[in-house]
Parts: sequence; C-alpha cells; structure tokens
Amino acid sequence: MLKIKGIIFDYGATIDSNGKHWAEVLWDAYVATGVPVNKSQFKEAYVYGERYLALHPVILPSDNFKNVLLKKTGLQLKWLKNEGFLPANYNSSEYSLAISNQCYNFVLIVLKKAKPILEKLAACYPLALVSNFYGNIETVLKDFELRRYFKEIIESSVVGIRKPDPAIFALGVESLGLKPEEVVVIGDSYKKDIFPARQIGCKTIWLKGAGWDGDEVGTADVIISGFRELIKQFNISGD
Repeated sequence: MLKIKGIIFDYGATIDSNGKHWAEVLWDAYVATGVPVNKSQFKEAYVYGERYLALHPVILPSDNFKNVLLKKTGLQLKWLKNEGFLPANYNSSEYSLAISNQCYNFVLIVLKKAKPILEKLAACYPLALVSNFYGNIETVLKDFELRRYFKEIIESSVVGIRKPDPAIFALGVESLGLKPEEVVVIGDSYKKDIFPARQIGCKTIWLKGAGWDGDEVGTADVIISGFRELIKQFNISGD
C-alpha cells in the first residue's frame, strides 16, 4: 500500500470504462450495431472527430455524457459518409443513437462497480479529478452522481492546460494542498497520466487496460488491470 495523503484521478477511460480506451468502447458498439465499416476506417473517423471537437465548441457546458456521445458519433458517421465509407443514404441518426445508447449503458454498468470504491476512498482521502475534457465535466459528473466524491476538478478546457503537460497535475496537487510526493495519480494512459505525474514527483498507479495504439511501454509505482484492484491497494472494502 502506498503511503499518501491525497489522490488524483483521471476520468475518461479510468473511472468510466475500467481502463478500456474509449475508441475501443465505441468500436465494440459499432460492431454490435452493425455499422458496415472496418476498424481502420473507424479509427480515421474517431481521430477526425476528436480533432474537430478540440477546435470547435460543439460540446456545451450543459451537455451530459449521452449528448457527448451523440455528438461524437454524429461527427464520426458524417465523416465516414463524406469519405465514401458509408452510403450517402445511410441513416446516421438511427445508428448514432444506437451506438450512444450502448456506450452509455456500458458506462452505467462500469460505474455501478466503481462508485462504492470511490466512496470509500473519498472517506479516507481528499480526491481531485484531472481531465482532458470539453468544458462539461461538471455536468457529466453530476449526471452520473460522481461529483460529490471530488474535492476539486481540474479540467483542461477550463484551465487552459492539457495532458501530457505536467503543469495540469501540478494544479491538481496544489488544489489538494499537498506536496507531490504525498499524492498518487491514478490513470489509464502512461503518456498522458503516469509519465507527467512522475515528472513532478507524484506516486502513480497505472490502470493498464485495453489500449488503442498497442500496449504503452513504461513503469509506475503500481500497475493494475482493473479498477477493483484499488480495493487491495488501499485496503478498503468495495461493497
């Protein structure tokens, strides 16, 4: 067990998908709903959508995660049609809704298991959230009834710093009123979470799940393969 006084969590793919990269979650939904594209085509659409969202204020502060999913998949399917990977008369709205519903339900299942763990941790340590997000993380957390667990929220689009810049983790540490060595950062990405957190002196727990571009190479103080393993790491009950 690590000797720490506070915890910083990543959000996307750490808390809401148990370490599974969100591109993989979406791809599984594409397959399940029968969208006739291959994974390479989907990957291009996913990258296009993420870049578009980073440059355009499509996601509103009032959008919950269901709305985020609808907008993401709408952009992806539109791109696939424009590139000729889907027929021009393809019913994008119908499939966007089906994909979004499957992904949203997936998150609800994951969070049902994660919430008891977060609740136990929040009772023992101050928690902060450090996330690259679209300016609506507060809405998302409230929709999923997660906001109460976190003392502070550091969101990239609000503070103007994005991972993997270590400065965003320094803000998280500062918000807890602790020293870096007293804080453990828990995240799914070595490049965006673990490496920059280690640079400023934080301890790290790497939730190493299903990646997107192959296995990331690196090290952390602790490596786990599932969120539930935090029960053992912090000697708490997850029930």
